[in-house]
Amino acid sequence: MKKGSKAAGPDTNGIPSDATQKDARRSDVRRKYDPEQTKRNILDVATQEFSAMGLTGARVDAIAERTNTTKRMLYYYFGSKEGLYQAVLEKVYGDIRALEQDLHVSELDPVEGMRALVEFTFDYHDRQRDFVRLVTIENINGAKYVEQVKSFKGRNVTVIHTIEDLLARGIAAGKFRNDVDAIDLHLLISSLCFHRVGNRHTFGTAFGRDPSHPRLRARHRAMIVDAVLRFVRKED
Repeated sequence: MKKGSKAAGPDTNGIPSDATQKDARRSDVRRKYDPEQTKRNILDVATQEFSAMGLTGARVDAIAERTNTTKRMLYYYFGSKEGLYQAVLEKVYGDIRALEQDLHVSELDPVEGMRALVEFTFDYHDRQRDFVRLVTIENINGAKYVEQVKSFKGRNVTVIHTIEDLLARGIAAGKFRNDVDAIDLHLLISSLCFHRVGNRHTFGTAFGRDPSHPRLRARHRAMIVDAVLRFVRKED
C-alpha cells in the first residue's frame, strides 16, 4: 500500500467509516419505509376517524398526525379526503366479505353452514363497531360515495352466492324450503345483527336494556341463529 493511502472499511479500532455509516442509515430507512404498510396504517387510522366523526367532521390533519405522515402523502395515495373515505369503505366491506369466504361454508352441511354464517355475521357486527358506524354514515350520505367504488357491487355479491349455494344444497337435502330469496335472507340476517349494535343507544334509552350488554350477547346470538334457521327450514 502506498504511503499516505487509507484502507477502506473499518479503521484499526473496528469503527466503520463515515461513508459506511451513511450507507447503513440509508439502507435502514429504505427497509423501514414500506409504502403498502404506510397505506394500511393510514386506512386503519382513517377508519377510526371517519367512523367517529363522519366524512364532514373527520380531519385529514388528525389522520396524518396519528400515522406520522403528512397531508401531502395522504393526498398522494388517495387523491382527496373523499378518496380516502371511499378507500375506507372499500376496505371495511372487503374485510367482511373476505372473512365470510374464509368460513368455507360450502364444505359444511347446509344447516351447519347457515348456522356458521349467521354466527359469524353476529360476531362481526358485535365486535367491529367502526363498520356499523361507517355503514350508518354512508346511508345518511345516500350511498353517494360507496356507489363510486368500482369494486363494490362485485365484491358484495359473493355473500349472495354463498347464501344461494346454502339454500340450493338445503333444498336438495330436503331441509330448506324452496321459496326463500337469497337477497331477502341476507337482509334478514344483516338486519338482526346490525340493529342491536347500530340502534343500541336509542333502544337502551327507550326500554332500559342495552342490547350490547355482555350478559345479553349469548342469548341474542342464539336467538338470531334460531330465527334464521326456523325461517329457512322446510316444514314437515
